[in-house]
Amino acid sequence: MGRKYFGTDGIRGRTNASAMTADMAMKVGMAAGAHFVRGDHRHRVVIGKDTRLSGYMLENALVAGFTSVGMDVVQVGPMPTPAVAMLTRSMRADLGVMISASHNPYEDNGIKLFGPDGYKLSDADELAIEALIDNLPSLAQPNRIGRARRVEDARGRYIHFAKACFPEELRLDGMKIVIDCAHGAAYNVAPAALWELGANIIPLGVNPDGTNINAACGSTAPQLLQETVAASGADIGIALDGDADRLIVVDEQGRVVDGDQIMALIGASWARRGALKGGGVVATVMSNLGLERYLQGQGLSLERTKVGDRYVLERMREGGFNVGGEQSGHMILSDYGTTGDGLVAALQVLAELVRQDRPASEVLHLFEPVPQLLKNVRFAGGAPLEAESVKTVIAQAEAELMGKGRLVIRPSGTEPVIRVMAEGDDATQVEHWVDAICDAVKKAAA
Repeated sequence: MGRKYFGTDGIRGRTNASAMTADMAMKVGMAAGAHFVRGDHRHRVVIGKDTRLSGYMLENALVAGFTSVGMDVVQVGPMPTPAVAMLTRSMRADLGVMISASHNPYEDNGIKLFGPDGYKLSDADELAIEALIDNLPSLAQPNRIGRARRVEDARGRYIHFAKACFPEELRLDGMKIVIDCAHGAAYNVAPAALWELGANIIPLGVNPDGTNINAACGSTAPQLLQETVAASGADIGIALDGDADRLIVVDEQGRVVDGDQIMALIGASWARRGALKGGGVVATVMSNLGLERYLQGQGLSLERTKVGDRYVLERMREGGFNVGGEQSGHMILSDYGTTGDGLVAALQVLAELVRQDRPASEVLHLFEPVPQLLKNVRFAGGAPLEAESVKTVIAQAEAELMGKGRLVIRPSGTEPVIRVMAEGDDATQVEHWVDAICDAVKKAAA
């Protein structure tokens, strides 16, 4: 059974023009609250948000929904997504909510839900909540209506948590770090945590105005970070996205280090210290073949999943892995948290720089990425991947790339687009087959 409102990472859309209306947010609060009101104890939900203008509207609507079904609300204000997951567990809450559309522009927003264990909800829970959105639950009796309060020290709690993930015997004294917070949820906590560990901080993207989140900054637009690192003579640059669950790094020469290289670094360094679990790393089908070959050379495996950090986490929990992530920068380190955490992952990178006492350019580029090309084909309807003409071209490409590369073709989960990705040792061959498959899909969809 397909989900009606939930995507791979909560409910998301353009505010006041899709599912992201105040009315829908209140219904989500009522439905999720009713689903998690179990037993006779006083029930509690933690609500955090990023810095989007629409966050005020959605937060108030969610508060109304949750309190109307008898759930108390703890509001923590602008906080990273992983902080909300951590606080949900720490406060013994029944539910956690993050209001964010992650790396999307400010016009979009979203609602992410976490269970009492701090993990994102299962498909079964999301389906149950969807049913309650369409058939709203009964409201609480007047004497059982919930209360709402704000917790003023939530930022300090998360900063303390993040610092505790950094090796106690190490410090960042003397290290110059440019930190780009994308005018998002970590604009306060990330620079503070790094400064408290001794670093010399050059902050970017720390002046949110409600409409500038992710605008030409952050992990999806690292150009300003690259320029600032080079101009300032910094040792490293760190870029987070709007809700700070994603990390991209820039070395002292201004070169971008993506999630694949970060996973290679953390996985290999943890393995050397006997801290890696599962015998390898979990990533998605989009991670570069170069990462897989590098890990194999270290005696480690690479487990691949569907695109989406929830699928990475599912495989990690099934197989007992403690390092996983995505090429885009989602880093899940389950020794420390239940979801991706850009700041915690950055601290692991910084710890390795301190240990090796070498420039970032020498430490962070562990393998040469295999040529990789991704193109999108938009289509009006139907199922072009089922066409025999498309299947034939795909089969030809797979046969030629066998042993020398990979082919990943998948429909988008959020829009009518077919994503065609190929990678291999021969860049010309890769481009040829991506173009051939895209042409076949276009013709089949015409």
